Amino acid sequence: MKNFIKYVVLPVVVLMCAAGFAGCTANHNNPDKKKSDIKYTETLKVYNASEYIDRTTIEDFEKEFAIKIEYAEFESNEDMYAEISKNPNAYDILVPSDYTIDRLIQENMLAKLDKSKIPNIGNVAEEYLDLTYDPGNDYVVPYMAGTLGILYNKKRVTETVDSWGVLFDAKYSGKILMLDSERDTIGVALKMLGYSMNSNDDAELKQAKDKLLAIRSIIADYNGSEEIRDKMVAGEGVLGVVYSGDAKTAIDRNPDLAYVIPKEGANKWIDGFVIMKNTRHLDAAYQFIDFMCRSNIAVRNMAKIGYTSPVSGAWAEFLGNRIMFPAIEELDRCESFLYGKDATQKYSDMWEEVRRLW
Repeated sequence: MKNFIKYVVLPVVVLMCAAGFAGCTANHNNPDKKKSDIKYTETLKVYNASEYIDRTTIEDFEKEFAIKIEYAEFESNEDMYAEISKNPNAYDILVPSDYTIDRLIQENMLAKLDKSKIPNIGNVAEEYLDLTYDPGNDYVVPYMAGTLGILYNKKRVTETVDSWGVLFDAKYSGKILMLDSERDTIGVALKMLGYSMNSNDDAELKQAKDKLLAIRSIIADYNGSEEIRDKMVAGEGVLGVVYSGDAKTAIDRNPDLAYVIPKEGANKWIDGFVIMKNTRHLDAAYQFIDFMCRSNIAVRNMAKIGYTSPVSGAWAEFLGNRIMFPAIEELDRCESFLYGKDATQKYSDMWEEVRRLW
């Protein structure tokens, strides 16, 4: 992406937060209304990543707008893409990551946004707007941002953890939890070797594949980020590759854990709301996205899932957290995943080989 937030925080943030709350907290038509009493006017189907929202915000939306949400979850962007490729009319709203949004735009699968129907997009900090693959935000409204890194147990790791190379150290055999994610895990190997996470070079990709094949005898398992989080909290692993929100949640539960963005760099990303091109519930989709861009709703989602909302009015109570707000120099080492048709097929073939031999 062209501009990833640098987290230079000004005093005005606190004022924005206060203004955001003043403008949002009174917007519920009837907060005491029971869900069973709602007379729904229509149904909106939302497809989001696993454990990636405060479900009570969905309930509040349903109460306020009398729109029923059918909510489903996916484990990876690749799973999500496979599902909507088979049935592009199955969902109205998706919440993919950068490179998948890029792909959906290129493949003409998304509705172009009428931003006058999403006035709360004005709450999104400008650092998160005008992305490389979507200048002008014609297709995406940012939802959450974060990084990829290593979650580790400070009492069980004997050296400084500052490099992806620690994941390839045989002394931690059986205690390394790798992420079951095509782009992320291939990206880790590429970054460790000094290459771009978006490499399309055959020689570089072969080196990365060889690295991943070489460690299949020492890693404990491939898991989703949430499962790695839970295993690390329970002491079942020493090192795990996770997303930053899961790292924050894990450390909140177990203070023996720590999180690092390795010195070679990592992935930084923005996930966003997009609307499927042929939705029959366009106005309802606008209402849902606009609701999620309210400052008080963003605070609730940040508190629940541990990621960073681009809604600046939600930042005040989280500013001291270095996982949610990394230093500029850490982010400068990172890059965003982008979509390339040829490279995507290479990643898919490579991942199939790596996982088949596991």
